[in-house]
Amino acid sequence: MADAAAAPSSRKRYSGLIWLVSAAFFMQALDSTIVNTAVPAIATALNDTPLNMRSALTSYVLTLAILIPASPWLCDRFGTRRVFGVAISIFALGSLLCGISQTLPELVLARVLQGCGGAALMPVGRYVLVRSIDKRDFVQVMSTVATFGLLGSVLGPLLGGALVEYTNWRLIFLLNVPVGIVGLWLNQREMLEYRLDTAHRFDLLGFILFAAASALLLAASELAADAIIPWARMGTLVVLAMFFAAAYIWHSRRTEHPVADLRLLRVRSVWVSLSGSLLTRLGVSGMFLLIVLFLQVGCGWSPLMAGLMMVPQALGSICAKWLVNRTLIRLGYRRLLLSNTLIVAVLLAMFALLGPHTPMALIVLLIFVYGGFMGMQYTVMNTLIYTDLDVQHASMASSMASTTQYLSMSFGIALATILMQTLLHGQESTAYIAAFRWTVIALAVITAVASRLFARLEKLSPSTVGVSSTA
Repeated sequence: MADAAAAPSSRKRYSGLIWLVSAAFFMQALDSTIVNTAVPAIATALNDTPLNMRSALTSYVLTLAILIPASPWLCDRFGTRRVFGVAISIFALGSLLCGISQTLPELVLARVLQGCGGAALMPVGRYVLVRSIDKRDFVQVMSTVATFGLLGSVLGPLLGGALVEYTNWRLIFLLNVPVGIVGLWLNQREMLEYRLDTAHRFDLLGFILFAAASALLLAASELAADAIIPWARMGTLVVLAMFFAAAYIWHSRRTEHPVADLRLLRVRSVWVSLSGSLLTRLGVSGMFLLIVLFLQVGCGWSPLMAGLMMVPQALGSICAKWLVNRTLIRLGYRRLLLSNTLIVAVLLAMFALLGPHTPMALIVLLIFVYGGFMGMQYTVMNTLIYTDLDVQHASMASSMASTTQYLSMSFGIALATILMQTLLHGQESTAYIAAFRWTVIALAVITAVASRLFARLEKLSPSTVGVSSTA
């Protein structure tokens, strides 16, 4: 008993692993948002409009969503260390190709390759942490990792703005190459190895059905943003997407090891976590791009100043990190997510009050408070899915959570740009401001609806906060 009491906590034993996973989350989140501030500059360099650059954003996150379901099988077959290392290598190669792209199609293809590497970073990192970190330390560790992810998301626009203003937008991507080299070195030192002696057969048919449904839905949403909407073609894509989705549901029920095990949805905390996370991110994922367009195009700010306005959100997220664990123990998942989601919706609506003459201090304050509550939201949503699952389901749960996250991000960005494009009447700055205001109000309504999903959670006792050891 004395030896057990003296033994260091799992958080200290695996501090190197936590730093590695945090760095991977940071790099991936940074790359998901760093392009946002540079959109006007890249559009000018590639002879396109800022809103048409959405394909460079959505192609990356959609690729993540499509390929993430393969990560559990890859870990079982090849081991977590090898998969994580290959993922870092492909991500760095895709970044290099992004940096030397000469046209928008080339940039989109390079972003897809980036997504192929990034697809394994988050689910493999989460899976290894679930397998390695004790229950009592898990929420705190995930809070740390989530904070680095949020820092990447918020510092991305700042770094992108600085690089565009003082150097060249291509450095946005080329900086990932040396970071990837350092990541490979850390992977060999710190990543733990988990694999099965005999992996089950990969669900190739299910993977194809899921990928087809996701890609067709995003293609339909891209058409919805056209000036003249091709309703017949868009309707055809939606019908085909629904067909492939239904086919996957039918297939998964008849497959022993499906690429995404929908049987986990029978656990209430799992389906509430996934559906609530999807709807919440659908409402908030486009905010980075919207705020940058509002400040740069609507208010005439420089890329660097627009990026600087993202720093308060990072600081808010860091402040929230120290409150998550205590607040979660005190309120539980249901009350915390229900109330916090409603607060996020109200804060989104408050962005509609901003204008070109709004004092900078008020903008900073609103973004800081918004960042704090979003930091709380992301951390709690990221841990909810594991509360009632046995560790044997951790890999699949991590994959499904990451897939939902990036699928909702891709559609969230698409939805925000569609609303902005629909509400935009003209290219003058006043038109962008008016479109921004109505768009954030619509997104606030969507986010508020997500709170009703979290209300379906059971009232958990404080002792169940964390990852349960039993199903």
